[in-house]
Amino acid sequence: MPTAPDLDHLQSRAADLVTAAKKAGADAADAVVAISSSTGVSVREGKVEDTESAQNNAFSLRVFVGDRVASVSANQSDAIDDLAARAVAMAKVAPPDPHTGLAPPDRLAKNWPDLDLLDEAEPDFDMMRDLALACEEAALAVDGVSKSSGAGFGYGLGGSVLATSDGFSGAYSASRFSLSVSAVSGEGAGMERDYDFDSQRHFKDLRSPQSIGAEAGRRAARRHAPRTVPTGTVACLFEPRMARSLVGHLAGALNGASVVRGTSFLREKMGEQIFASGLKITDDPHIMRGTASRPFDGEGVGGAAFDLVEDGRIASWLLDSTNAKQLGMETNGRASRGGSSTSPSSSNLILHPGSRSPDDMMKAMGTGLLVTELIGQGVSLVTGDYSRGASGFWVVNGEIAFPVSEITIASNLTAMFAAMEPANDIDYRQSIATPSILIEGMTLAGK
Repeated sequence: MPTAPDLDHLQSRAADLVTAAKKAGADAADAVVAISSSTGVSVREGKVEDTESAQNNAFSLRVFVGDRVASVSANQSDAIDDLAARAVAMAKVAPPDPHTGLAPPDRLAKNWPDLDLLDEAEPDFDMMRDLALACEEAALAVDGVSKSSGAGFGYGLGGSVLATSDGFSGAYSASRFSLSVSAVSGEGAGMERDYDFDSQRHFKDLRSPQSIGAEAGRRAARRHAPRTVPTGTVACLFEPRMARSLVGHLAGALNGASVVRGTSFLREKMGEQIFASGLKITDDPHIMRGTASRPFDGEGVGGAAFDLVEDGRIASWLLDSTNAKQLGMETNGRASRGGSSTSPSSSNLILHPGSRSPDDMMKAMGTGLLVTELIGQGVSLVTGDYSRGASGFWVVNGEIAFPVSEITIASNLTAMFAAMEPANDIDYRQSIATPSILIEGMTLAGK
């Protein structure tokens, strides 16, 4: 079973890498250690279908010589001095980059909160199997469910260490527990599938297998015998699970790297009103037990919560040091490490709820589409064009009438954001916390 990493040893190793780099002639350096281990059990039709276990130990040393940078990957058995010398030699012949470098020393975190990201509970194989079986059993017990596509329990531990030549040294561990099941209704060509899941830092925060299984079964059963609907312009109500993708598209468009590259359709919109007045979206890396929480970012900067969107206006980009320099701004502590380099990323995103319930929204829209599944990747963050396959439920006179499938919904994200209204049913359990979202005036392609 996975065991929590020895962070003291890893911090010492990272510090030694940085010291060796300076001795080898680097002007600055940082070292990252990312350790992860996971195990999982999947079941189907009451029997264990698969078990898996994986471990990954990734060491990375990045060195700066003037405005040139190079990085090398390592393992615990590599000779530190040889590794550092090789990295410095590579940097000396690398092309210059005036924007490269460590985060400003005055932005480095001096202390950080304990976010309670590590649960030391260690589920054994029998426990994981029994939870997955109970989840599947609950799904199969729902009227209308014909079979299971499988259930699974996963458990993982990770450790992150960062040391820099400017004196930063930090480490933290995190755990993750997940449980999921997929259920099927109908038979043959008339089969419909749906699922439910949960993923949390602490085992006790997971929803029960009975709850997850029953919800997956209910979702699959109500999708039985879907129809299609005529092409037209409709209001779409995205349930929270689907609404998360819309907030994710916004985060991608507000990513500083996309703005620098000119590949974001919002690159010229800083400070402009793109949502209705009052709408607010916050990024907060310091939520206790948050699934995307982190005490410091990939450069050692302690990033506090801030609003990406405030009163409907773009208030900030997601920035690391490199992209902030290119935009004439300062990092806001959103660097993530991708191997040897950094790039901006969000942490826990929150679309703050509105005042109306989803039921009230359906009653007000009269006829429209409740979106419960999206298919395909037809979204361009360069132009904002949006076109995705969808399924869900047709709403007539403010009430769900019948399931629908084999349709496409389309618009442009600029128009969608301007028309977006959040409901009051926010789900805080995932890294993108969002309520249902109502968007008027989307194009539906059906029969």
